[in-house]
Amino acid sequence: MEKIGNLVKLVLMGILTTATTLGFNACTSDDNQYSQEMLTTKSYDRTVAPQRTVLIYLAGKSDLSTDTDKRHYLNEDLEEIKQGSRLIGDDDCLLVFVRRYQVGNAAETPWLARIWNGEVVDSVSVADMGIENTDARACDPEVMEQVMSYAFNHYPAKRDYGLVLWSHSTGWMIEDEMPVTRAFGLDKGNTVGGTGKWINIPTMSKVLSRLPHLRFIMADCCNFMCLESLYELRGVADYVIGSPAEIPGRGAPYDKIVTSLFEHETFYTSIVDKYQASVKGKLPLSVVKMSEMENVAQATARVMQSVNRTLSGNYPDMTGVIHYGHYYKYPKFLAENNLFYDAGDFISRYAPASDYQQWKQALDKAVVKKHIAYAWNTQESWDVFYSDFKMTEEKFHGVSMFVPQNPSTVRCAQYNEDIKQMQWYYAINK
Repeated sequence: MEKIGNLVKLVLMGILTTATTLGFNACTSDDNQYSQEMLTTKSYDRTVAPQRTVLIYLAGKSDLSTDTDKRHYLNEDLEEIKQGSRLIGDDDCLLVFVRRYQVGNAAETPWLARIWNGEVVDSVSVADMGIENTDARACDPEVMEQVMSYAFNHYPAKRDYGLVLWSHSTGWMIEDEMPVTRAFGLDKGNTVGGTGKWINIPTMSKVLSRLPHLRFIMADCCNFMCLESLYELRGVADYVIGSPAEIPGRGAPYDKIVTSLFEHETFYTSIVDKYQASVKGKLPLSVVKMSEMENVAQATARVMQSVNRTLSGNYPDMTGVIHYGHYYKYPKFLAENNLFYDAGDFISRYAPASDYQQWKQALDKAVVKKHIAYAWNTQESWDVFYSDFKMTEEKFHGVSMFVPQNPSTVRCAQYNEDIKQMQWYYAINK
């Protein structure tokens, strides 16, 4: 960083103060870390090759960006991303892909750009990227692959790559004729209130497998840290960071974590610590080392033999087991609505203690960091949907697992069939 004389500093401070008075974006009392960096004028040097390229994939053409009765979460996070970018180096390449409704629901062509020193630079539209689809939904697998390929090909990294998935998500859930809960990336298309489309995790895994290997995936979306999705993605990234539960609509504190995205070795610790601090501890978070997922699957296959012997062909009673999600269309608690059970809390109940401990050793090698939360930010009522279990350090394992339910209802029967589309199902039912 250049050294600036005291006189120049005073002049530039005056300029910043004037800009603030005129209504420009300014630092709040919580953002004092940016004040010194904002005094330095930097030139954009396109010749500097990035060490790490990180793409934040803002798939937000949904209620996350409509400006009606809800906050425009995408625009707020984009401003945070810009602010955080002031603190990264010239060899840190931060990209965003933006698919949103604009304020007032005006039409906008999706675009990709680099965010550098608080500014949007080198912006290109989907048409510039060779995507002819006039309704280029972010969850369309062809669109996703073309955008990510363009991003990583035009900003190749010397060392590695990172990806942030920002949108709605329902973990491993499969898109089919059943409404509401499906996979990742709800995109309602060019018509406000249009039919939502998603991408299933197996399809996403195929897309990512054709791109450069990722140092990490940060999932800034709900219910992503489920063993089913993690196992599906085990070959495309070194680490996955996210929550097994619902996350707040405002998502991660990007003004705080942008610098963490570019840390060489400590990135996941820094991201998780800053994220949990921003929600005052009210969000369970975890980090999974993907190279251990095969061992977790093998250990789960072994322990499930013990679990099945205990169950003797019956469906398990899941009363009191931690669960991280529910079928929110129904305004009351029903056991059949719980889709994401804490994997260890379930296994510890039905496996002998020694078998559970062996399984947990494998899981602990995979879950390299986790933060417990005793309640979490959710748009639903905690008292209604999450009052049937007690959260403790011993019961919390950081990842969820689907447990087949008695197929006495249409939903349970469908879930029991949908799970068979995941590789995890066959890995643990050998």
